[in-house]
Amino acid sequence: MKFNPAMNHVYLNDAFKSSTISINLNLPEQSTSDCSLGGAFQESKELVLTEDGRKVPPAGSRSILDRSRGCFENCKRRLFNKRTLHKRLPILRWLPAYRSEDAICDLVAGISVGLTVIPQALAYAGIAGLPVAYGLYSSFAGCFVYIFLGSCKDVPLGPSAIVALLTYQVAQGSWQKSVLLCLMCGVVELLMGLFGLGFLIDFVSGPVASGFTSAVSLIILSSQIQNVLGIKANGNTFVEVWRQVFINIQDSRPTDTILGITCIVVLLMLRMLSSYRIGPAPEEQHSRCQRFANKLFWIVGTARNAILVVVCCIMGYLLHSDQHGAPFRIVGEIPPGLPSVQWPPTSLSANETADGNPQGFVDMVHSIGSGLIVIPLISLMESIAIAKAFAFGQPIDASQELIAIGTANILNSFMQGFPGTGALSRGAVNNASGVRTPLSNVYSGTLVIIALLFLTPYFYFIPKATLAAIIIAAVVFMIEIKVLKPIWRSKSK
Repeated sequence: MKFNPAMNHVYLNDAFKSSTISINLNLPEQSTSDCSLGGAFQESKELVLTEDGRKVPPAGSRSILDRSRGCFENCKRRLFNKRTLHKRLPILRWLPAYRSEDAICDLVAGISVGLTVIPQALAYAGIAGLPVAYGLYSSFAGCFVYIFLGSCKDVPLGPSAIVALLTYQVAQGSWQKSVLLCLMCGVVELLMGLFGLGFLIDFVSGPVASGFTSAVSLIILSSQIQNVLGIKANGNTFVEVWRQVFINIQDSRPTDTILGITCIVVLLMLRMLSSYRIGPAPEEQHSRCQRFANKLFWIVGTARNAILVVVCCIMGYLLHSDQHGAPFRIVGEIPPGLPSVQWPPTSLSANETADGNPQGFVDMVHSIGSGLIVIPLISLMESIAIAKAFAFGQPIDASQELIAIGTANILNSFMQGFPGTGALSRGAVNNASGVRTPLSNVYSGTLVIIALLFLTPYFYFIPKATLAAIIIAAVVFMIEIKVLKPIWRSKSK
């Protein structure tokens, strides 16, 4: 500032006539570790006066390397802190407090879910229009991923009836497209989770979710009628399937029909048995025999699918003859051993397409279409439904579930699997078995690996009617009829 008495006591600011102004702080020198002064003032005492009157350090006062290093340190500080690591790697939260009691509970729950997922995987592969082996290929890799990334102890990853049907709608029974769909859906789910888009599930209203689940369950149930009757009834819609059933019903096989209906009745009875209890209501007053009987009822009811498959497989083996075969349709040969680890198919030759025209990667992705958005959202909706059902009011991190499911599907695609997610039926078994942590998934995945290595020759004699009965007995309870009354009342008002 300069003062000139000859100019009628008017102050002139020469700083506005120049692009910079030097500021002399007149402070004693301090060490670089002193944080009382900002880095910009320590690097340069010359500030630039902007047009709006702000004083900022000149652009060249810090090098690009320094600014990049500062940005990297800031990102590292945000990402690699204890809170973020515990959020993105939930295993770090529960593993330090893991006890022997937790290990026993997880072992029991993992074996129970494993006995459920093996027959379901064989059946759900049929819904996707794929050979039964692909159901097992989709059932073990994701289990090991969820141990590290999963945030809910009750979610068992694997094939799902709804996702299997959507896979068939998109891939039309092509295993190449199904495996590529698994990879693409995994990538989309992982990106949605990393960008925190799990909140999108909040925009799906309850009536919409219930209506979608009920409609898909009816379609799945209808698609399995042909296996119960032993006929061919191909169709993509509910009306088409039932039209084919009535046209071909005269070709139904009595042995398949009797076996299928009997299996459905047995499964429903065993489902009731799992919740049956004897003795007084307080468990403390039960005798030793009553506790043993109640535990036996629960084990038989929980493992009903596996028990039924084993019994029917033995029956198919005993009734099979080299001249006439089995009296009912059976699964047939399943390739033994684990799948080969390979990159998902990115092209189809002319012999692998329905129209005889080869397809490249872009054509295959284009044929997937809206499935890249619908399947990830449905997968998230199923997993969140399981988590909320057994969370008892605790908050659920939907974005972390997307990261876990997406990573699992990416790994599944290299094992020749189709998209998977958590299934509500297996989640109920997991919770009823007393699961403590996601470590139960390791036992479920191990059982599937054992089945692939040693049991596939015996799966040859499993009747298709039995697998159809397992699907029907599972999805019939997913038809939410009870929500129709409150929805109708709210609409009438």
